[in-house]
Amino acid sequence: MTQFETTVLSKVGVLPQGSLADAVAGRRNIFEMSQSAEEAVLRPKDYGAFGHDLRAALAARVARQAGQGALADHYAADAGDKVPLADPDNSEADLEHILSFVDKVANRTRDIVAEDVEDLRAAGVSDADIVRLCELVAFLAYQCRVIAGLRLMQGTTP
Repeated sequence: MTQFETTVLSKVGVLPQGSLADAVAGRRNIFEMSQSAEEAVLRPKDYGAFGHDLRAALAARVARQAGQGALADHYAADAGDKVPLADPDNSEADLEHILSFVDKVANRTRDIVAEDVEDLRAAGVSDADIVRLCELVAFLAYQCRVIAGLRLMQGTTP
């Protein structure tokens, strides 16, 4: 895989030539590490209570809420039968506590309080899985910001 085949650069449409490509080439290691981080949070060996399909659906949901449609579609393609959860308007009863937590962490981080974590624990979510959810959302926040910044550098709409 070349740096131009990483998720971030492919969703922005950065081509292997031009001034933006030159800037990216100088930071190849950052894009490679970002791709490794994506693998670690979306497709980890130890996925706990959140399988790869659910992680993909949650990633698509967060990306869609951030206005990153191409990135959302990229993740939704791996969500299998969990793809309806990628829709921010979906609040499936069985996963409502997880969806509302993910939505709040992604969109209103400063409003997170200890009670939010306690609610997840009360619903049977382990501390390790709460950390996994937060890692996923934090990575998506980073990825969406990088994509928005690269689009601005290209002169396109974030």
